[in-house]
Amino acid sequence: MKKVINSILILAVIVGSFAFTTPSKKEVKASESTVNWSGSKITGKTHTGTLGLKSGFLEMDGANITGGEFVVDMAAMKSTDMEGEYADKLIGHLKSDDFFGVANHPTATLKINKTKKTDDGYKVGASITIKGKTQPITFILVMNGGNASAKLSFDRSKFDVKYGSGSFFDNLGDKTISDTIELEVNLKF
Repeated sequence: MKKVINSILILAVIVGSFAFTTPSKKEVKASESTVNWSGSKITGKTHTGTLGLKSGFLEMDGANITGGEFVVDMAAMKSTDMEGEYADKLIGHLKSDDFFGVANHPTATLKINKTKKTDDGYKVGASITIKGKTQPITFILVMNGGNASAKLSFDRSKFDVKYGSGSFFDNLGDKTISDTIELEVNLKF
């Protein structure tokens, strides 16, 4: 009988400890958050713009980030370095199948798989999906109250974004476009 009571008490303590560590979701305020992008040619000419954040959340265990997922609205892509006709042409081309194929792939996602708290913030291991292809990505995420920020980059050639890429075509010369896309993300919760 003593063993049964001790077993029940141990089980109650274990179950109770899980009850107090249940992760919660911290929903992002998509309309107040920003995703800025930049891409450049080998000659140094850089284009910049924004993407729309459709939805997202961080999974929290107390004050610690344990996961999360974010959906980017690729159709909301805009240029910030040009205006008018030239901006329209650039964005039209970036949305075409030459680049991100937005008609068939209107969203991109980032799923946080693991985190490790560091002196600089959280070292995040995530999966990013663009044009239906998923690749791993790591970056530092900094939390500051109701805000989170990160700078990350990805290699567009890993997502079958071939146009002007030296990874796919030879002899492009000064028409070569860098495979690296930089993102600066500022999230509001």
